[in-house]
Amino acid sequence: MPREIKSVAVLGSGTMGAGIAGICAQMGCKVLLLDIDMATAKASLDRIINGRPPALDDADKAHLITLGTIDADLAKIADHDWICEAIVEDVSIKRALFERMEPLRRKGSVISTNTSGIPLREICEGLPESVRRDIAVTHFFNPVKVMRLMELVPGTETTPDVIDAFAAFLGDRMGKGVVHAKDTVNFIGNRIGCFLMLSGLHKARAARADGLSQETIDALISKPVGLPPTGLYGLIDLIGLDVMYLVGRNLAANLPDGDTGHAFAAFPDAEQRMYDRKQLGRKSGGGFYRMTKDADGNRAKEVFDLDAEDWRAENPASLTDAQMAAGTLMFEDSVEGRFAWDLMGGTLCYAADLVPQISDDVVNIDRAMRWGFAWRNGPFEFLDQLGPRRVIERLTAEGKPLPAMLQVLADAGADSFYRADGQEYLGLDGSWHTTPPE
Repeated sequence: MPREIKSVAVLGSGTMGAGIAGICAQMGCKVLLLDIDMATAKASLDRIINGRPPALDDADKAHLITLGTIDADLAKIADHDWICEAIVEDVSIKRALFERMEPLRRKGSVISTNTSGIPLREICEGLPESVRRDIAVTHFFNPVKVMRLMELVPGTETTPDVIDAFAAFLGDRMGKGVVHAKDTVNFIGNRIGCFLMLSGLHKARAARADGLSQETIDALISKPVGLPPTGLYGLIDLIGLDVMYLVGRNLAANLPDGDTGHAFAAFPDAEQRMYDRKQLGRKSGGGFYRMTKDADGNRAKEVFDLDAEDWRAENPASLTDAQMAAGTLMFEDSVEGRFAWDLMGGTLCYAADLVPQISDDVVNIDRAMRWGFAWRNGPFEFLDQLGPRRVIERLTAEGKPLPAMLQVLADAGADSFYRADGQEYLGLDGSWHTTPPE
């Protein structure tokens, strides 16, 4: 019989756990929410109901959520179809919880770990075969209620019916955009998105030496290339240098040998000094940018100049009309064009070299970046916009090897990764396949 999810036990009531519990209750599911103590669990329920925004649209459905502690109430997971672990990002702590949980859950239940980048194989090491068959990564993006992307990652021993059950519940019922990822570090969205940010810090340093201001760098890596208006530095301010530091350490430890990302895993010197003095971003009152207020209450934006390592007034960037179009900007022989090609073009090529390592096809990668990072076009859709043949010619002229999927496109004699208004996509085998519905 196919497995079916109707009830959920969430272990860990932090930001992600509370968000998952809230959206499941909103769907009418019975939810068990456990944490280390009742005070923590009750505070999480209050955020679910009264947060800004609340995780529950209908506060009356809060009665579907039962609170408890892991020590006293873990046996209650036997009454639930899906056990979702959403505790701290620590392999040993996660593994220990699964060992405690396994004798208590009902046969046929499915298990998931909510992690943003720890490979499932590391979590499963030494766990019983019954866990390894029934487990997957369910990587939600924050805030759970708002973000469409949900990366679904099987382990090497996960049975197909487990993935089918998660895809049906999370995609068909919950309405998430489920993308199927491989069990590799940072999966799809964070692998490519964090490469852009970390490599951006290094490549922007060279661009500043060529005369580009930080404001111009952010202006270039936003609307012109179809990325959110935060740009590079503004996005890292939003996420936090502390988070990016941990991401870099995780990548350094888990990226395959020879991966381009190794060169960018550590911060440049100025950003490392910012991290060391806890100048982390919005959460610390300022990172690369901050808002100030004078005696009259007038607000002004300041920029932390990375070269002078001091604050100065913002100097808004000014781009030409031509630079607002990626197809012009990235092939323009200017400081702005060379930087955009170096960073954005480098990120597109990085993504094009990750099939089938992080995903079996271009579709899941494109959807991950659109749904999780708010890119206007995913990497392969963006390449289609630029013209893959034009990109290939540029790479060849620069003496650079072609990334895997660009080589597939060249060998297939194709001019794009999608055709027939996106209804077909180019596969790794060089053939055209029907694009799954969104």
